[in-house]
Amino acid sequence: MSTNRTINIGSRKSQLALVQSHWVQAELQKAFSDRTFTVQTMSTQGDKILDVALSKIGDKGLFTKELEDAMLSGAVDFAVHSLKDLPTNLPEGLMLGAITKRENPADALVINVKYKDQKLDSLPAGAVIGTSSLRRLAQLRHYYPHLSFKDIRGNLNTRLAKLDAGEYDGIILAVAGLERLGMGDRVDEIISADISLHAVGQGALGIECRSNDPEVLNLFEAIADEESTQRCLAERAFLRELEGGCQVPIGVNTAINNANLTLKGIIASLDGQTLIRGEVVGSVQDAEAIGIELANQLKGKGAQAILDVIIAENRS
Repeated sequence: MSTNRTINIGSRKSQLALVQSHWVQAELQKAFSDRTFTVQTMSTQGDKILDVALSKIGDKGLFTKELEDAMLSGAVDFAVHSLKDLPTNLPEGLMLGAITKRENPADALVINVKYKDQKLDSLPAGAVIGTSSLRRLAQLRHYYPHLSFKDIRGNLNTRLAKLDAGEYDGIILAVAGLERLGMGDRVDEIISADISLHAVGQGALGIECRSNDPEVLNLFEAIADEESTQRCLAERAFLRELEGGCQVPIGVNTAINNANLTLKGIIASLDGQTLIRGEVVGSVQDAEAIGIELANQLKGKGAQAILDVIIAENRS
């Protein structure tokens, strides 16, 4: 492998994205001390459009397209994403090169100081909870119909500032993002998977790269995590089989025990009235087949009707 080629890493400009990208840079630099790794930043469409709900503008490549264009043009060699933001179908010429060791994938409740020590089930009726995720919204509406939910956009620091300013009584964020920024002490409640199944790939980093660049692909052995990879591949196969080209309230939870992988999944109606759950257990080596099997199981339980309604609403 040539050691004089500088490897350019693409990253969004947000604080969390930079923390994640610089972590990858440091890990690769440690493994390949004779190489040079740089981080190049850019803004994506999702970073620029902050006054419209994500569900209204679609999520296909919302946080990835500019980075993908840079990879295809050769401006950067690979990009670091929060895996939950990476679409399951990638542009021709690009691939998911590696998945890193997953942090806690759960959702977290962060509370305004006026409700200090409160949890979701003890907040008063009408308390305003901020989230931009249809997945979180649908599940929390189902279990906490007495709460009021309001869309919230912006990076993690912006959302926390809005919470602290009193615009919201609580907001829902990913535990992993808070912990990566050293803000784990802001977590007031880690929401149980019995209430809110997490997003596909949440807590893991996805490294996207050109599929015809073996030199770069070989570098990823130093940062890829096998167990996290199999869990996330099952989740992504489940989502790929279900999603209808628009944002859908889909949640997952995975675990590996010995050689078996357990995948739990849910699809919810937008109003939270209907939750369709399922579970499949199989060999960890059949991760993607497990995801496809669970998707078909949920379709058999009525998930297709929910998908059809959401697709119709997005077309209207």
